[in-house]
Amino acid sequence: WEMFFAGFMYSVVALSLSYLVFKEIAGILAVFLIVMAVLPMMYTTIRSEEELDLKYQGEWKLLQEHAKVIIFLLFMFLGITFAMVFLYVILPPDAVHTIFNLQEKAILNVNNYVRGSILEGVVVNEQITGNITKLDIFIKIFVNNLKVLFFCLVFSLLYGTGAIFILTWNASVIATAMGNLIKTELSHAASSIGLGWLTAYFSAATFSFFKYMTHGILEITAYFIMALAGGILSVAIVKKEMNYDSIVTDVLDLVLLSMGFLVIAGIVEVYITPVLF
Repeated sequence: WEMFFAGFMYSVVALSLSYLVFKEIAGILAVFLIVMAVLPMMYTTIRSEEELDLKYQGEWKLLQEHAKVIIFLLFMFLGITFAMVFLYVILPPDAVHTIFNLQEKAILNVNNYVRGSILEGVVVNEQITGNITKLDIFIKIFVNNLKVLFFCLVFSLLYGTGAIFILTWNASVIATAMGNLIKTELSHAASSIGLGWLTAYFSAATFSFFKYMTHGILEITAYFIMALAGGILSVAIVKKEMNYDSIVTDVLDLVLLSMGFLVIAGIVEVYITPVLF
Protein backbone atom coordinates (compact mmCIF):
# COMPACT_ATOMS: atom_id res chain seq x y z
CA TRP A 1 0.00 0.00 0.00
CA GLU A 2 2.98 2.30 0.46
CA MET A 3 3.54 2.08 -3.30
CA PHE A 4 0.22 3.87 -3.82
CA PHE A 5 1.62 6.99 -2.16
CA ALA A 6 4.97 6.56 -3.92
CA GLY A 7 3.22 6.42 -7.30
CA PHE A 8 1.08 9.42 -6.35
CA MET A 9 4.14 11.46 -5.35
CA TYR A 10 6.13 10.46 -8.47
CA SER A 11 3.25 11.62 -10.66
CA VAL A 12 2.63 14.96 -8.96
CA VAL A 13 6.33 15.85 -9.09
CA ALA A 14 6.70 14.67 -12.71
CA LEU A 15 3.63 16.54 -13.97
CA SER A 16 4.61 19.71 -12.11
CA LEU A 17 8.18 19.71 -13.42
CA SER A 18 7.21 18.84 -16.99
CA TYR A 19 4.57 21.59 -17.11
CA LEU A 20 6.74 24.27 -15.53
CA VAL A 21 9.91 23.51 -17.50
CA PHE A 22 8.80 21.97 -20.82
CA LYS A 23 5.19 23.03 -21.23
CA GLU A 24 4.91 22.10 -24.95
CA ILE A 25 5.75 18.43 -24.36
CA ALA A 26 4.49 18.17 -20.78
CA GLY A 27 2.24 15.16 -21.42
CA ILE A 28 4.84 12.74 -22.76
CA LEU A 29 7.69 14.16 -20.66
CA ALA A 30 5.72 13.54 -17.45
CA VAL A 31 5.42 9.87 -18.42
CA PHE A 32 9.19 9.66 -18.94
CA LEU A 33 9.91 11.34 -15.59
CA ILE A 34 7.61 8.91 -13.78
CA VAL A 35 9.33 6.00 -15.53
CA MET A 36 12.76 7.33 -14.50
CA ALA A 37 11.62 7.48 -10.87
CA VAL A 38 10.18 3.95 -10.95
CA LEU A 39 12.99 2.21 -12.90
CA PRO A 40 15.40 1.43 -10.00
CA MET A 41 12.61 -0.17 -7.96
CA MET A 42 11.27 -2.01 -11.00
CA TYR A 43 14.67 -3.44 -11.93
CA THR A 44 15.38 -4.61 -8.38
CA THR A 45 11.95 -6.25 -8.20
CA ILE A 46 12.29 -8.15 -11.50
CA ARG A 47 15.82 -9.28 -10.68
CA SER A 48 14.59 -10.60 -7.33
CA GLU A 49 11.77 -12.50 -9.06
CA GLU A 50 14.23 -14.07 -11.54
CA GLU A 51 16.32 -15.33 -8.61
CA LEU A 52 13.21 -16.95 -7.12
CA ASP A 53 12.91 -19.07 -10.27
CA LEU A 54 16.19 -20.70 -9.34
CA LYS A 55 15.26 -21.03 -5.67
CA TYR A 56 11.82 -22.64 -5.90
CA GLN A 57 10.97 -25.77 -7.88
CA GLY A 58 7.18 -25.82 -7.61
CA GLU A 59 5.38 -23.59 -10.10
CA TRP A 60 2.49 -22.94 -7.72
CA LYS A 61 4.90 -21.56 -5.12
CA LEU A 62 6.47 -19.31 -7.76
CA LEU A 63 3.09 -17.95 -8.83
CA GLN A 64 2.26 -17.17 -5.21
CA GLU A 65 5.49 -15.18 -4.93
CA HIS A 66 4.78 -13.41 -8.23
CA ALA A 67 1.29 -12.49 -6.99
CA LYS A 68 2.84 -10.41 -4.21
CA VAL A 69 4.82 -8.45 -6.79
CA ILE A 70 1.80 -7.94 -9.07
CA ILE A 71 -0.21 -6.50 -6.14
CA PHE A 72 2.80 -4.35 -5.23
CA LEU A 73 2.93 -2.96 -8.79
CA LEU A 74 -0.84 -2.54 -9.04
CA PHE A 75 -0.85 -0.24 -6.00
CA MET A 76 1.86 1.84 -7.65
CA PHE A 77 -0.21 2.00 -10.84
CA LEU A 78 -3.29 3.10 -8.88
CA GLY A 79 -1.23 5.81 -7.18
CA ILE A 80 -0.05 7.13 -10.56
CA THR A 81 -3.59 7.02 -11.95
CA PHE A 82 -5.21 8.75 -8.98
CA ALA A 83 -2.61 11.53 -8.99
CA MET A 84 -3.28 12.23 -12.66
CA VAL A 85 -7.05 12.12 -12.18
CA PHE A 86 -6.74 14.54 -9.25
CA LEU A 87 -4.65 16.98 -11.28
CA TYR A 88 -6.94 16.63 -14.31
CA VAL A 89 -9.93 17.65 -12.20
CA ILE A 90 -8.40 20.53 -10.21
CA LEU A 91 -6.14 22.18 -12.82
CA PRO A 92 -7.43 24.97 -15.10
CA PRO A 93 -8.74 23.86 -18.52
CA ASP A 94 -5.77 25.37 -20.40
CA ALA A 95 -3.26 23.47 -18.26
CA VAL A 96 -5.26 20.25 -18.58
CA HIS A 97 -5.36 20.55 -22.37
CA THR A 98 -1.61 21.22 -22.52
CA ILE A 99 -0.66 18.30 -20.27
CA PHE A 100 -3.18 15.69 -21.41
CA ASN A 101 -3.50 16.61 -25.08
CA LEU A 102 -1.78 13.46 -26.36
CA GLN A 103 -3.79 11.24 -24.03
CA GLU A 104 -7.06 12.77 -25.24
CA LYS A 105 -6.04 12.07 -28.85
CA ALA A 106 -5.17 8.48 -27.93
CA ILE A 107 -8.64 7.94 -26.41
CA LEU A 108 -10.28 9.41 -29.51
CA ASN A 109 -8.25 7.15 -31.80
CA VAL A 110 -9.14 4.00 -29.87
CA ASN A 111 -12.84 4.92 -29.80
CA ASN A 112 -12.84 5.61 -33.54
CA TYR A 113 -11.00 2.32 -34.18
CA VAL A 114 -13.61 0.24 -32.37
CA ARG A 115 -16.65 2.26 -33.47
CA GLY A 116 -15.55 2.38 -37.11
CA SER A 117 -15.03 -1.38 -37.27
CA ILE A 118 -18.48 -2.05 -35.81
CA LEU A 119 -20.19 0.40 -38.17
CA GLU A 120 -18.54 -1.30 -41.15
CA GLY A 121 -19.95 -4.62 -39.99
CA VAL A 122 -23.45 -3.16 -39.69
CA VAL A 123 -23.28 -1.73 -43.21
CA VAL A 124 -22.15 -5.06 -44.69
CA ASN A 125 -24.79 -7.07 -42.86
CA GLU A 126 -27.88 -5.26 -41.69
CA GLN A 127 -29.16 -8.41 -39.96
CA ILE A 128 -26.50 -8.29 -37.22
CA THR A 129 -28.05 -8.89 -33.81
CA GLY A 130 -27.10 -7.24 -30.54
CA ASN A 131 -25.16 -10.30 -29.39
CA ILE A 132 -23.12 -10.52 -32.59
CA THR A 133 -22.37 -6.81 -32.40
CA LYS A 134 -21.10 -7.27 -28.85
CA LEU A 135 -18.97 -10.16 -30.03
CA ASP A 136 -17.48 -7.93 -32.73
CA ILE A 137 -16.74 -5.26 -30.12
CA PHE A 138 -15.16 -7.88 -27.85
CA ILE A 139 -12.90 -9.13 -30.65
CA LYS A 140 -11.79 -5.60 -31.56
CA ILE A 141 -11.10 -4.64 -27.96
CA PHE A 142 -9.29 -7.93 -27.30
CA VAL A 143 -7.11 -7.54 -30.40
CA ASN A 144 -6.26 -3.97 -29.42
CA ASN A 145 -5.37 -5.05 -25.87
CA LEU A 146 -3.40 -8.00 -27.25
CA LYS A 147 -1.19 -5.55 -29.14
CA VAL A 148 -0.44 -3.73 -25.88
CA LEU A 149 0.29 -7.08 -24.22
CA PHE A 150 2.69 -8.00 -27.02
CA PHE A 151 4.58 -4.71 -26.71
CA CYS A 152 4.79 -5.18 -22.93
CA LEU A 153 6.60 -8.45 -23.60
CA VAL A 154 8.86 -6.96 -26.29
CA PHE A 155 9.77 -3.87 -24.25
CA SER A 156 10.49 -5.95 -21.17
CA LEU A 157 12.55 -8.46 -23.13
CA LEU A 158 14.63 -5.83 -24.93
CA TYR A 159 14.96 -3.25 -22.15
CA GLY A 160 14.46 -5.30 -18.98
CA THR A 161 12.01 -2.90 -17.35
CA GLY A 162 10.88 -1.19 -20.57
CA ALA A 163 7.24 -2.19 -20.18
CA ILE A 164 6.87 0.29 -17.33
CA PHE A 165 6.75 3.04 -19.98
CA ILE A 166 3.72 1.42 -21.67
CA LEU A 167 2.03 0.87 -18.32
CA THR A 168 2.64 4.45 -17.19
CA TRP A 169 1.32 5.74 -20.51
CA ASN A 170 -1.79 3.59 -20.04
CA ALA A 171 -2.21 5.00 -16.54
CA SER A 172 -2.17 8.53 -17.96
CA VAL A 173 -4.74 7.61 -20.64
CA ILE A 174 -7.06 5.95 -18.11
CA ALA A 175 -6.65 8.95 -15.80
CA THR A 176 -7.62 11.29 -18.65
CA ALA A 177 -10.76 9.28 -19.37
CA MET A 178 -11.70 9.14 -15.68
CA GLY A 179 -11.00 12.83 -15.12
CA ASN A 180 -13.07 13.79 -18.14
CA LEU A 181 -15.97 11.67 -16.91
CA ILE A 182 -15.76 13.20 -13.42
CA LYS A 183 -15.91 16.71 -14.86
CA THR A 184 -18.88 15.73 -17.05
CA GLU A 185 -20.75 14.21 -14.10
CA LEU A 186 -19.99 17.25 -11.94
CA SER A 187 -21.39 19.57 -14.59
CA HIS A 188 -24.59 17.50 -14.67
CA ALA A 189 -24.77 17.50 -10.88
CA ALA A 190 -24.32 21.27 -10.81
CA SER A 191 -27.60 21.66 -12.67
CA SER A 192 -29.42 19.46 -10.15
CA ILE A 193 -31.21 20.99 -7.18
CA GLY A 194 -30.34 20.00 -3.62
CA LEU A 195 -27.17 18.06 -4.36
CA GLY A 196 -24.20 19.29 -2.34
CA TRP A 197 -20.89 19.94 -4.10
CA LEU A 198 -18.97 17.46 -1.94
CA THR A 199 -21.61 14.78 -2.47
CA ALA A 200 -21.60 15.41 -6.20
CA TYR A 201 -17.81 15.19 -6.37
CA PHE A 202 -17.54 11.89 -4.53
CA SER A 203 -20.46 10.46 -6.45
CA ALA A 204 -18.83 11.38 -9.78
CA ALA A 205 -15.41 10.12 -8.66
CA THR A 206 -16.81 6.79 -7.48
CA PHE A 207 -18.84 6.33 -10.66
CA SER A 208 -15.81 7.15 -12.81
CA PHE A 209 -13.49 4.82 -10.85
CA PHE A 210 -15.72 1.77 -11.04
CA LYS A 211 -16.73 2.37 -14.66
CA TYR A 212 -13.12 2.20 -15.84
CA MET A 213 -11.52 0.03 -13.19
CA THR A 214 -14.10 -2.77 -13.19
CA HIS A 215 -12.40 -4.13 -16.29
CA GLY A 216 -9.33 -1.85 -16.27
CA ILE A 217 -7.75 -3.46 -13.21
CA LEU A 218 -7.91 -6.85 -14.97
CA GLU A 219 -6.26 -5.43 -18.09
CA ILE A 220 -3.49 -3.78 -16.11
CA THR A 221 -2.94 -7.00 -14.15
CA ALA A 222 -2.48 -8.81 -17.47
CA TYR A 223 0.02 -6.19 -18.64
CA PHE A 224 2.01 -6.36 -15.40
CA ILE A 225 2.13 -10.16 -15.54
CA MET A 226 3.45 -10.00 -19.11
CA ALA A 227 5.93 -7.29 -18.14
CA LEU A 228 7.14 -9.51 -15.31
CA ALA A 229 7.50 -12.46 -17.69
CA GLY A 230 9.52 -10.45 -20.20
CA GLY A 231 11.64 -8.90 -17.45
CA ILE A 232 12.48 -12.27 -15.88
CA LEU A 233 13.44 -13.65 -19.28
CA SER A 234 15.56 -10.59 -20.04
CA VAL A 235 17.47 -10.82 -16.74
CA ALA A 236 18.00 -14.55 -17.23
CA ILE A 237 19.46 -13.99 -20.71
CA VAL A 238 21.81 -11.26 -19.43
CA LYS A 239 22.95 -13.53 -16.58
CA LYS A 240 23.24 -16.48 -19.02
CA GLU A 241 20.94 -18.66 -16.95
CA MET A 242 18.73 -19.86 -19.80
CA ASN A 243 19.78 -23.48 -19.23
CA TYR A 244 17.39 -23.67 -16.28
CA ASP A 245 14.08 -25.19 -17.34
CA SER A 246 12.27 -23.59 -14.39
CA ILE A 247 12.79 -20.09 -15.82
CA VAL A 248 11.39 -20.96 -19.24
CA THR A 249 8.44 -22.82 -17.69
CA ASP A 250 7.70 -19.93 -15.36
CA VAL A 251 7.80 -17.39 -18.19
CA LEU A 252 5.44 -19.48 -20.34
CA ASP A 253 3.02 -19.87 -17.43
CA LEU A 254 3.05 -16.11 -16.86
CA VAL A 255 2.39 -15.44 -20.55
CA LEU A 256 -0.61 -17.80 -20.57
CA LEU A 257 -1.87 -16.33 -17.29
CA SER A 258 -1.67 -12.78 -18.65
CA MET A 259 -3.65 -13.76 -21.75
CA GLY A 260 -6.27 -15.39 -19.54
CA PHE A 261 -6.65 -12.16 -17.56
CA LEU A 262 -6.97 -10.25 -20.82
CA VAL A 263 -9.81 -12.49 -22.04
CA ILE A 264 -11.67 -12.04 -18.73
CA ALA A 265 -11.09 -8.27 -18.90
CA GLY A 266 -12.58 -8.13 -22.41
CA ILE A 267 -15.66 -10.09 -21.33
CA VAL A 268 -16.19 -7.80 -18.34
CA GLU A 269 -15.70 -4.65 -20.45
CA VAL A 270 -18.16 -5.67 -23.17
CA TYR A 271 -20.81 -7.67 -21.31
CA ILE A 272 -20.72 -6.59 -17.64
CA THR A 273 -19.53 -2.97 -17.38
CA PRO A 274 -22.24 -1.59 -19.75
CA VAL A 275 -24.91 -3.31 -17.65
CA LEU A 276 -23.58 -1.91 -14.37
CA PHE A 277 -22.91 1.59 -15.76
